[in-house]
Amino acid sequence: MPGRDIPLVNGEIYHVLNRGIASQPTFTDAREYKRAIEAMSYYQNLHPPQRYSIFLVQARKIREEILAKLKEKAEFWVEIIAYCFMPNHFHFLLRQKADRGISNFLSNFTNSYTRYFNTRHKRQGPLFMGKFKAVRVETDEQFYHLSRYIHLNPYSSYVVKSLETLANYPFSSLPEYLGEVSHTYCQKELILARFPTAESYKKFVFDQADYQRSLEIGKHLWLET
Repeated sequence: MPGRDIPLVNGEIYHVLNRGIASQPTFTDAREYKRAIEAMSYYQNLHPPQRYSIFLVQARKIREEILAKLKEKAEFWVEIIAYCFMPNHFHFLLRQKADRGISNFLSNFTNSYTRYFNTRHKRQGPLFMGKFKAVRVETDEQFYHLSRYIHLNPYSSYVVKSLETLANYPFSSLPEYLGEVSHTYCQKELILARFPTAESYKKFVFDQADYQRSLEIGKHLWLET
């Protein structure tokens, strides 16, 4: 991937975004979202032994052994704090854990998913923009706001119409934060430590929902003027 405009430093937290080329769809159905989330989890590991596509065709016992070894090593390019996959882009809130961790994680993840998407849709070439956007988190206020912004994205963009649907949007980490699912991809304690309950975090997110949606509408209007 091309070089960054800002340094990506170990231990620091960044909001990372990438879009489909020309804003084209990158996730077209639940199967593709699921594949992206699984690849995200797999490629945060520092040294996965094989491509995710090869991993998937192994016998179940072998897959379990591989995952157990990766869990035991606990060596990661990045720590995933929050994520959201949208029809033509994705957001991550990441802490870099190793040198070039964010760049390597995103390269491995997007290359793997692009190969899968291209095979499925009989297309060639890149799927995502070559240069991802990254903003370093500098304050606690910014950190908590970004988690809210990322989790509200499907509602702000009218991918889901109601907050009730947003709470169970399966392609972001919000259901994990609210205790609606059993899987754990995120280091959500970094956010939830500020909130006495998952319900209070939900209130924190939802209280700004309509305001953030109005900003999203305004952004489109400004771009059209």
